[in-house]
Amino acid sequence: MPIDKQERTRILIIEDEPMLALDLEEIIVDAGFKLAAIAGKLDKALALIESGGFDAAIVDANLAGVSASPLAFEMTARGLPFIVLSGYSSEQLQGAFPRALFLQKPCRPDQIIQALNTICPSNKIVSNRSNQE
Repeated sequence: MPIDKQERTRILIIEDEPMLALDLEEIIVDAGFKLAAIAGKLDKALALIESGGFDAAIVDANLAGVSASPLAFEMTARGLPFIVLSGYSSEQLQGAFPRALFLQKPCRPDQIIQALNTICPSNKIVSNRSNQE
């Protein structure tokens, strides 16, 4: 039986600001990705990484004052691609996320989608929101 639909890439969002997490969800779903889960705290994010169920992640570098670098370590150890989305510059993070693609907040939806397409080349969805915001 032929498969008509390619399985969508599942994205884990790790973001402590609820409104930003919802914005990210809308961006990725509109772009053809599938939301795997949202975590706003380090312990919940670590549990989600442990349980799997996602293909890539968008990670805020700072979760309510706590560094998300343990998440980077765990995802790197599992070979899972991720994007670091942070209000801090890459220089300020001093290499805490060496294997991640880095985006500085605020960024446009098309930048997020382009970064996801870079780390998840099998999805390659073109956004219809590319010039918004």
